[in-house]
Amino acid sequence: MAKIRYTPADDSTCGWFHLSQPRVARPAHSGVRSARWVVVGAGFTGLAAARQLALNFPDDEIVLIEAQEVGYGTSGRNAGFAIDLPHDIGADDYIGDIKTAKISMELNLTGQSILKELVEKHRIECQFRLCGKYQAAIEDRGVAVLDAYRRGLDRLGQDYEMIEEKDLPSHIGTHFYRKALFTPGTALIQPAALVKGLADSLPANVTLYENTPITEVEYGDKTILTHQSGRIVADKVLLTNNAFAMSFGFLKGRMLPIFTYASLTRPLTEQEQVRLGGHPHWGVIPADPFGTTLRRTVDNRLLVRNSFSFNPDGRSDPKYLQRFNKRHQDSFARRFPMLPEVKFEYTWGGSLALSRNHMAHFGQLTNNVYGALCCNGLGVTRGTVTGALLADWLAGKKNHLIDFLMSSPGPNRNPPEPILSAGVNMNLMWGQCRAGKES
Repeated sequence: MAKIRYTPADDSTCGWFHLSQPRVARPAHSGVRSARWVVVGAGFTGLAAARQLALNFPDDEIVLIEAQEVGYGTSGRNAGFAIDLPHDIGADDYIGDIKTAKISMELNLTGQSILKELVEKHRIECQFRLCGKYQAAIEDRGVAVLDAYRRGLDRLGQDYEMIEEKDLPSHIGTHFYRKALFTPGTALIQPAALVKGLADSLPANVTLYENTPITEVEYGDKTILTHQSGRIVADKVLLTNNAFAMSFGFLKGRMLPIFTYASLTRPLTEQEQVRLGGHPHWGVIPADPFGTTLRRTVDNRLLVRNSFSFNPDGRSDPKYLQRFNKRHQDSFARRFPMLPEVKFEYTWGGSLALSRNHMAHFGQLTNNVYGALCCNGLGVTRGTVTGALLADWLAGKKNHLIDFLMSSPGPNRNPPEPILSAGVNMNLMWGQCRAGKES
């Protein structure tokens, strides 16, 4: 029997969660029960896996376990970009190998399509808008990245628009950036609202238990998942809990729980909206991966996301919130000097499961235990599609996307501690320093 050393513990200040429609959390599990299928982790990946299992096995009961409340954890804390294009931050042009890029784009588009269909079918109010994204630069190095990205998109045959400095304010209001590359296929969402809506529209043969962190697990012909108030005996288990899978004994020392931080303003007044100008809602990602992400939301708030920390246990550390809130204020003031009285209402952190080689795990972990893990910052679309495809693979279905995911070498091994923490923290500090004005 393995004891689970770390369970999710996020901060309580996520604006997306508090501004999304309140819902009544499903009861925590208590007692003893058995199930053929148990999915651990009710984020984008786990919700998609449970839904697809329920459709593939309509006579089976699917159990979905969430350690916190749905929407409170990682999936409800991202910047809300459902990206369609390849987003390989390890490649100079974000595209990399063209054959791999085409399959990656097909995966992302499939995940986006799944979400769009569910939003429309179940009328999920999550500010879903197919309005594209801007990738913007201020430094020479960032402008060079945009030029490389443009060449990559040409190789991929994808539409884009390069927008020069003088024209950018009519798009995003701010005069801060020198150049931006606009691609039309990204959807922008309110992530916590979407995750809540997905949970509340699960098929009838899915039982969701919230606030049920697993504390011990025993593997064998059946897997016994123990928690504070009971246990669940599973024929087959799907782990969709990203870096926390390491606490379950898998991919140990192969994933990096990196936290990034965001702040969200109060709603802009009508006068402030006029002063800002630009389109009514948009999203900007930085040319430099360590730069600042921006959103203007449907409800006229502005989001700033930057700054990183390495939290090896995957849990929130409150010491970072105050520190990075000040950095967000500085980033906001430099981009929006016309809005000096606009303050932040919320600041929060959220984790990414990254690997050093930018690879994910898909498939079997041990006897009767499977996983779709390590989305490398593309959890909205990639998590959705890999969760659904894992359920299809377990149902015996085959296609080229499953073959592609199965062929991945998976996350590579990290150096041992304390070398790992020293190296990651130094890399994060250097990256944020090197980003310069992009931060």
